[in-house]
Amino acid sequence: MNKKVLMIAGVAMTALLGGCANTTALEESISNLGNKVDQLSSEVSSLKSEQGALSADVKDAKAAAMDAQAEAKRANDRIDNVASSYKK
Repeated sequence: MNKKVLMIAGVAMTALLGGCANTTALEESISNLGNKVDQLSSEVSSLKSEQGALSADVKDAKAAAMDAQAEAKRANDRIDNVASSYKK
């Protein structure tokens, strides 16, 4: 008899708790989280494209700096050759 009462009480508690669940609020929460994930995904892809553009700019700047350095070395070598050809 005691087991039957406990069983009925358990089933009743489960039914009450299941009936009190607010599924619309849960669905709204899941929808909001989905929207936030979509927004973050678009921001990440935007940042990736910006990073790719910046990386290309850095490579171009590095190449230009190397060219300028080589040109400066050539100019210094020419100046040294001109200066050594003068005699007093």
